Amino acid sequence: MASKSKIAKMKKFEKLVHKYAAKRKELVAAGDYVGLRKLPRASAPSRLRRICQITGRPRGNYRKFQMCRNMLRDMALDGLIPGLKKASW
Repeated sequence: MASKSKIAKMKKFEKLVHKYAAKRKELVAAGDYVGLRKLPRASAPSRLRRICQITGRPRGNYRKFQMCRNMLRDMALDGLIPGLKKASW
């Protein structure tokens, strides 16, 4: 399980990205790269990572469910995710 500080850091990055999104879009459209460099680095959307909403795991995430493969499997086997079941053939 990821540390709580990593989860808090990603939430902080999300807030910064949303805060500077409009300004970043204007600067890109105007071609003002000097102005872009003055924005905080953490406000760049490429700095965001998808993390599991339950454990905070940064890898093996499913976008549709916003959780890592481990938690998705556990919850699916417990029947907590409607319409999802383990494949067997």
